[in-house]
Amino acid sequence: MERLYSPWRSQYIETYDKIEKCFLCDAYKSKEDEKKLILYRGKNVFVIMNLFPYNAGHVMVCPNEHIGDFTKINEETLYEISKVTQMMVKALKISLNPEGFNIGYNLGRVAGAGLEDHIHNHIVPRWNGDTNFMPVIGDVKVISQELKDIYNRIKKAINEIEEEDAE
Repeated sequence: MERLYSPWRSQYIETYDKIEKCFLCDAYKSKEDEKKLILYRGKNVFVIMNLFPYNAGHVMVCPNEHIGDFTKINEETLYEISKVTQMMVKALKISLNPEGFNIGYNLGRVAGAGLEDHIHNHIVPRWNGDTNFMPVIGDVKVISQELKDIYNRIKKAINEIEEEDAE
């Protein structure tokens, strides 16, 4: 069995136990969407970019409500998570042109959840060859664009999709 190591995530993992409040709730309550990397706000969910991404454009779809038990999410929120995930895949295709996606939840610490108490659905754009020697040899993950640039590109695509849907 091959193993995929992600040492670039160590910066987040090393600070995890020091986090006293939920960074997703903190971002959601903030009015500074660009600073907090919030791309979209819906009735029951919001979308935020991952500050420590696996790949460029790594976003998370999160319930507005602080909830850690997937089985307790109400139907309306579950539906909205799915619809917004679909919209984000479209926005990421428009803005970044990935060749594929990894989409899913990490439920529980042993399953890789960095934040167990606030459910979130990861959407990770993928490109052929996006895994290389840098993380293994240099303990570095290369993200070829600045987060703010990626934020602006995705935000523009979301706005285009919303305009299309309004017509």
